[in-house]
Amino acid sequence: MTLPPLSAYVHIPWCVRKCPYCDFNSHRAPSAIPQARYVDALLADLARDAPLAAGRRLRSVFFGGGTPSLFDGASIARIIEGLDRAVGLEADAEITLEANPGASEYDRFSAYRDAGVNRLSFGVQSFDAAALRALGRIHGPAEALEAVAKARAAGFDNFNLDLMYALPAQTLGGALADIDAAIALAPTHLSHYQLTLEPNTEFAARPPPLPDDELAFEIQMRCTERLAESGYQQYETSAWARSTAQCQHNLGYWTFADYLGLGAGAHGKLTHADGRIERTTKLKVPANYLARFDAGTEFGSAASVAPDALPFEFMLNALRLNAGFELALFEQRTGLDRERIAQPLARGVARGLLQRRGTHVQPTALGQRFLNDTIELFMD
Repeated sequence: MTLPPLSAYVHIPWCVRKCPYCDFNSHRAPSAIPQARYVDALLADLARDAPLAAGRRLRSVFFGGGTPSLFDGASIARIIEGLDRAVGLEADAEITLEANPGASEYDRFSAYRDAGVNRLSFGVQSFDAAALRALGRIHGPAEALEAVAKARAAGFDNFNLDLMYALPAQTLGGALADIDAAIALAPTHLSHYQLTLEPNTEFAARPPPLPDDELAFEIQMRCTERLAESGYQQYETSAWARSTAQCQHNLGYWTFADYLGLGAGAHGKLTHADGRIERTTKLKVPANYLARFDAGTEFGSAASVAPDALPFEFMLNALRLNAGFELALFEQRTGLDRERIAQPLARGVARGLLQRRGTHVQPTALGQRFLNDTIELFMD
């Protein structure tokens, strides 16, 4: 079979402090982050996984966290150089680094650019000072504006802003003000997603006062209209972009492509020449991950995805795309015949959740609104 395109996700697990809504694998940074040792471990992790690339070069790299901008430019450069040596980067590879205002040394932006980073993603979340305090963020609105200005000065013309809505005590006017402030900064890409209460978070244990479902939906619809009026195109459930600025790394996820997962808690997906698809998982706790490096042993584990689970896994990703997918892509990425999904696809069409034009499948507006219900059609 033809192997899918390949990307790499690199996890930097430390933050200045843990936000009360966050369920990501992030850990409060020690007084001295072991940057050099962690990069050494990442490169050893990469050396073990590099054969899984099977001759493919990386079309994108994403530094996520945690807060990758806590690492200096030299550390990021070592990782990018290591990826290029061990696997190889496509000439036009998209290389994204997440940066949190308030946890960024702005003079590092030029160093990131020199290292090969060509896209930044800022975790702004809101431009309202009270909302940021409620979210436990360490930055204020002014620092978000400064971060974007410094990034532009360093030569970054491709950047994303992360925004959340349905925040504690948020009104429709407050949510639209956030959208307007983001649009004024003219990002090439904007992620807009609803705050949810995730298990094992501080907000789950002590829920703040959130807008009810009716207001949250009105906020979503009005913000959607405002973004569309401003020239942004929604191409995925929570993603908006100028016409040529869709996030290539995330598109890899949504089209069920492959990716190496490197670093503490990183996940990966790899397709083998015999058609097997594996999910890889690395140890979550940084100290345990580094201990494996010191011991020279495996950093995590791998498990094959059962063929019966592949339709659901594919749809969990592909149905997030507004444009949908071709049935041929399902066959290419799963190794399964399209008849395996004929019945749930027909049920989705009958219920008005999906539409089909020849070999093209696309969620309807109703299917996008009730995306979980749409995806669950393929669980069996």
